[in-house]
Amino acid sequence: MARFWGRSQAPTGSGRTDGNPTDRARPRPGREEESAGRTHRRSRPESRRRTVAGMRRLGMRSVAGQVFVLQLVIILVLVVAAGIDVFVQAQRDTTTEARNRSLAVAQTFADSPGIVAAMESRHPTALLQPRAEAVRLATGVDFVVVTDDHGIRYTHPIVNRIGKKFVGDIGPALAGQTVTETVNGTIGPLVQAIVPVFDSTHKVIGAVSAGITLKKISSTSQRQLPVVLLGAALALGLASAGTWLVVRRLRRQTHGLGPAEMTRVYEHHDAVLHSVREGVLIVGDDRRVLLANDEACRLLDLPLGQVDGRSVTELGLDHRLTDLLTSGHTVTDEVVSAGDRLLAVNIRTTDRHGGPPGIVATLRDSTELRALSGKADQARKRLTLLYEASAAIGTTLDITRTAEELTEAVVPRFADFASVDLAEPLLHGDEPVPGRMVDLRRAALHSTHADTPLYPVGRSISVTPGTPPAQALEGRPVLEADLSDPKSTWQQTDPGLANRLVAQGIHSLITVPLLARGVLLGVAHFYRSEQHEPFDHDDLSVAEELAARAAVSIDNARRFTREHRMAVTLQHSLLPGGLPEQSALDVAYRYLPAHAGVGGDWFDVIPLPGARVALVVGDVVGHGLHAAATMGRLRTAVHNFSSLDLPPDELLGHLDVLVNQIDQDRATTDGETSITGATCLYAIYDPVSRRCSMARAGHLPPALVRPDGSVEFLDLPAGPPLGLVGLPFETVELELPEDSRLVLYTDGLVEDRTRDIDIGLDGLRTALAGPGRSPEETCQAVLDALLPANPTDDVALLVARTRALPADRVALWELPADPAAVARARADVAGQLAAWGLDELAFTTELIISELTTNAIRYGSGPIRVRLLHDRVLTVEVSDGSSTSPHLRYAATTDEGGRGLFLVAQLSERWGTRYTGGGGKVIWAEQPLP
Repeated sequence: MARFWGRSQAPTGSGRTDGNPTDRARPRPGREEESAGRTHRRSRPESRRRTVAGMRRLGMRSVAGQVFVLQLVIILVLVVAAGIDVFVQAQRDTTTEARNRSLAVAQTFADSPGIVAAMESRHPTALLQPRAEAVRLATGVDFVVVTDDHGIRYTHPIVNRIGKKFVGDIGPALAGQTVTETVNGTIGPLVQAIVPVFDSTHKVIGAVSAGITLKKISSTSQRQLPVVLLGAALALGLASAGTWLVVRRLRRQTHGLGPAEMTRVYEHHDAVLHSVREGVLIVGDDRRVLLANDEACRLLDLPLGQVDGRSVTELGLDHRLTDLLTSGHTVTDEVVSAGDRLLAVNIRTTDRHGGPPGIVATLRDSTELRALSGKADQARKRLTLLYEASAAIGTTLDITRTAEELTEAVVPRFADFASVDLAEPLLHGDEPVPGRMVDLRRAALHSTHADTPLYPVGRSISVTPGTPPAQALEGRPVLEADLSDPKSTWQQTDPGLANRLVAQGIHSLITVPLLARGVLLGVAHFYRSEQHEPFDHDDLSVAEELAARAAVSIDNARRFTREHRMAVTLQHSLLPGGLPEQSALDVAYRYLPAHAGVGGDWFDVIPLPGARVALVVGDVVGHGLHAAATMGRLRTAVHNFSSLDLPPDELLGHLDVLVNQIDQDRATTDGETSITGATCLYAIYDPVSRRCSMARAGHLPPALVRPDGSVEFLDLPAGPPLGLVGLPFETVELELPEDSRLVLYTDGLVEDRTRDIDIGLDGLRTALAGPGRSPEETCQAVLDALLPANPTDDVALLVARTRALPADRVALWELPADPAAVARARADVAGQLAAWGLDELAFTTELIISELTTNAIRYGSGPIRVRLLHDRVLTVEVSDGSSTSPHLRYAATTDEGGRGLFLVAQLSERWGTRYTGGGGKVIWAEQPLP
């Protein structure tokens, strides 16, 4: 008040002049002739005026002195407190540094290479003492002591203490725990760490202790003390300067007015301003309120008598009124809202006639009609937002995308920032435990501009108890209309975070829980910064409705995610975990499930007797658990049928019957007829003859990349899909050059909704063309060229590069149907094994050859052949022209024969029979190489 009215003219006859108050005693030129009575009315006696002026100056100096003394005491208290804090912090830092250094040295020495071996050696001290001393000197610790599991020292800086009992509690370390402790040793207060030493079986065989005295750790207090003293001196200087400025300011603003004059001016001022029925606000050039009369406080809902000196921006006024009061411009009858009122505002500046800088604003209560119109418009906008958001949220069954749709629907129409934090189990398809505080992770964030003060997507969110997120996790929505209000929930529970948000311009927020079926899924946050209107209770209702609709969509997406994950897990458990060891083919593969769900594509690589390998690729039509389960049954069946060593067409025939049986079982269980669509391609490659026999059941033909890089799709009879029973399959046999690449695939690689199969096959041919690439490089090149961005079907790709078994690893003899030829066959086999360096297997192999050739001569028919294969195992094969298969049996004690195959089974790792195309058979037996 004194500041605003300080330049007002003094009352007539006061004798006041501008300038120093002492100028009042000077006689005015040309006034000597005035009467004594007028002179008496015009001025006080000079002695009295001097006394009053002196008292004023003395009063101001006394106040200034008191302020100075008070500031000096505060500064001294702060200096003492800072000194104590520096000393305590130095002691704490010293102990902490000693603990960290001793623990680091002990742990590093205990884990260093060779420590366990040295402790288990015959002379541990000789090996460990030099290393311990070197570490002690290098790290600056006072000792590094190694003990055995009884606490007997192996090392010590003082040699005569080696071999004595360790001083200290070593029990926890021998129990596998790491211990740090502060003790008073013979060299003074110190910190020592005791770390266990584990051997290769994780057994504690001893301990390592490292210690350092506290006096070795340098303290920072000496470096901080000059800073504290300098700050104290600077504070004292600033306090003195501030006191002088206060005295000078008081003199300039009062212009020498006395107490009675100041009281009379204030009374007139108060009577005028507080009696009118129009709100008056006087705001200085620093945007702080100098005066607010009673009517202004009533119209603006401000506390009476508590507004003076506060910034306009701190009053919580409507943003339009705040902008008008801080703009400094002249305003005439501008209508703005103030709570539930509409005010007509007039603003004039106060410095137009030489007054102090600032503004005077008058406020009049306007009609309620415009307020009602504005509320109706806000309600219409909220209903439109709810309608459009309902259509935009939940368009997919993806949890993260649904959360993003919620944030995108409300920004910028409802909020300037929006984020969704979901429970950690929810992101994996699991349901959070009801009634328990959950761990949150930010799933979505959207704002009006890229620079946002909020946590980014993917960040784990820690929740402080009592904050709005914590209340939302308890199922209660939270409205923070003004974050800067000290009474707000966030200011009272986590003022640091609240102030950071306010500093970034965020002034209002709503936090609501995401609830579905009574289960808390997460929380949604809505913030306003650029929109000046704070959130109100109507906005809270809108936010709750949006959150409820989003929660249902998120819960549906969670259920889909859980089911999809279960199906993927089942599918992966049914697919091969890796490739078996074999020498015939160099194989690489890729399997990519569809984005929409699991399917029934599968592949396999199956080693067969005689160094041969079977390649399988199949496709069960459809997606979901049924397709994955059917795929697993077919893959198991192929393994079983391949163990019988069936040709490709016969194996597909058995598989065809199985698929038909699956359909019949489903019809019996479900009560309706269903057809399982499935295709398969089965190929057998023999590295000895380099011939490959294959057949397909409705599957796409394989591609062959020859060594020169040319590509052709093999012309195989298509055959019917599996499950049609009765239609035959046909096997095609062809010879493959060594280093050829055989490519098997499913239709998801070359066909989708946007690409015809012929275009896909042409693209596959182009991607495969070129010599010299490995199977891995071929797989990658094919996927880079053909794989769509969002595959709608599974993709299985198998690339096998052919190898040939060297001729010197194969031995073949043809025998006459004469029992005398058995001895010659044994001799030839023994000679060949000697040439291969397998003399250790000569005895068992001769017994196997003897038994198998004897059976072939006695019960079979010509031609009789013996073949040895030297690969990962030693394979013995005896073939004849008879289709009669021998059977293993136990011979009775009175039988003279019948023990041959029993001996073969005992001497070999595995054995079996396969039939040849000409009506003959091959009896084979495998032995592991030594």
